Amino acid sequence: MAAIFGTSASAAYLFFVHSLYQQLDSRLLTLAQSAAPSLTAVKIQGDEHLDERAEIPWQELFRRNQQSLTWFDLNGRELATRGAIQVSLPVRTGILTLKRQQIRTFTIPVYLQSSDLPIPTLEGYIRASESTKEIEEVIAKLRWGLGLGGIVALGLSGIGGVWLVQKSLLPTQQSFEQLKQFTADASHELRSPLTAVKTSIEVILKHPERIHPKDSKKLFAIASATNQMTHLVEDLLFLARTDAAVMVLNNDKAPIYLYKVLQDLLALLDSQAQQRGITFQSDLLPDVMVIGDAARLTRLFSNLLENALQYTSSGGTVTLSMKQGSKHVVVSVQDTGIGIAPERIRLVFQRFWRADRARSHRAGGLGLGLAIAQAIAQQHNGEITVNSRVGEGSCFRVRLPLANG
Repeated sequence: MAAIFGTSASAAYLFFVHSLYQQLDSRLLTLAQSAAPSLTAVKIQGDEHLDERAEIPWQELFRRNQQSLTWFDLNGRELATRGAIQVSLPVRTGILTLKRQQIRTFTIPVYLQSSDLPIPTLEGYIRASESTKEIEEVIAKLRWGLGLGGIVALGLSGIGGVWLVQKSLLPTQQSFEQLKQFTADASHELRSPLTAVKTSIEVILKHPERIHPKDSKKLFAIASATNQMTHLVEDLLFLARTDAAVMVLNNDKAPIYLYKVLQDLLALLDSQAQQRGITFQSDLLPDVMVIGDAARLTRLFSNLLENALQYTSSGGTVTLSMKQGSKHVVVSVQDTGIGIAPERIRLVFQRFWRADRARSHRAGGLGLGLAIAQAIAQQHNGEITVNSRVGEGSCFRVRLPLANG
C-alpha cells in the first residue's frame, strides 16, 4: 500500500508541477512575442518609445508587479526594461530558472523580415520574466497535502489491513485452539489405559515362571512400547498445557540451588554414561541460585544431558559447566557427538524434528525433548542457544536469571 500510494502521489505531484510551469512558460512566451514588434522602435528611440505610446499590444498581458520585459540589441546590450523584477544576466535564449530569486525567464530572438534581404536577419532579443513565488507556495501546499494525506491513508489502510488479517486468521486460530484442546484431552484420557497396560505388564514380568518362553519377547516388546507411549503422552500433555496459556510459576516458584539439581542429574545418569563408555565431566558453581520449579528444571537439563549421551559414541565426553554473570547464569551441556549441520540448527527446537543421522543413534526418540526444554526455559524467563559442528559435537547453553539478579 505504501509503494502504491507513494508511486501514485509522486506521479500526481510531478504532473501538477510540470503543468504549472508549462502554463508559466506559455504566458512568458506569449508576452515576449507580443513585445517583439516594438524592438525596432526601442532600438531607435529607447525608453521614450515606451513612454510615448499609451497603448502597446503587450501591455494588456503585462503584470508589472510580478513580471518584467527587457529589450536587447544584437550584441546583448540592454535597451529598455519594464516591470518590478530585476534580472541581471547575460542574454541566453530559452528558459532559465533562478531558484534563489524565485524567478523564471524566457528569452526569444527577434528577427527582421525585409524585402531587400532574402532571409530574416537577427535584430535583437526579448526577455520576459515572472516571479515563481506563487507557484512555489502552491507546490508547498501540495506537498503538505500529499504528505498528510499519505500518512492518514497509510494509517487507515494499516488499521484496515490488521482488522482484515485478524478476521481471516480467526477460523485458523479457532481450529488451532481446538486442535490443541483435543491434544490435551486425548493425552489426558490416554494416561489411564496406558497406566493399566503398563501395570499389568509389570505384574506379569515379575512372575517369569508363569510366562511361556515363546511369549517373553512379545511381553518385553509390549512393555517397551507402553513405556514409549507413556512418555509420548506425558510430553504431548505438557506441551499442550504450555500452548494453552503461558505457564506462570506461582506456588512452585522458589529459590533453587542450581548446583543441587545438576549434581543429582549427574549422579542419576552416571551409570548410563559408564555403560556407554562415555566420560562425564563437570564444572559447577555451588552457590548459584535461581527462581523456579526444581522439577521442571530437572526435566530441562535431563533432556539435554540424555540427548548428549544418546548422540555421543563410546569413548566420547559430555561436559556440564556453569558460568555466572552479573544477572544471569549460563549452564552449558557440551558433547563430542555426531553434531548438527549448520542449515538444520534452526530446526532442532521444532517438535517431532530429528536429523536423519540421529534416528540411527536413537531409535526410541520422539523429537520432543528439545521443544520441552525450550518451553521450560522460556517459563523461567530464560533461553536456550546451540552451537554445533558435524562430526565434532554440540553445545547447548541455557541462560537463566539469577535469584538476586
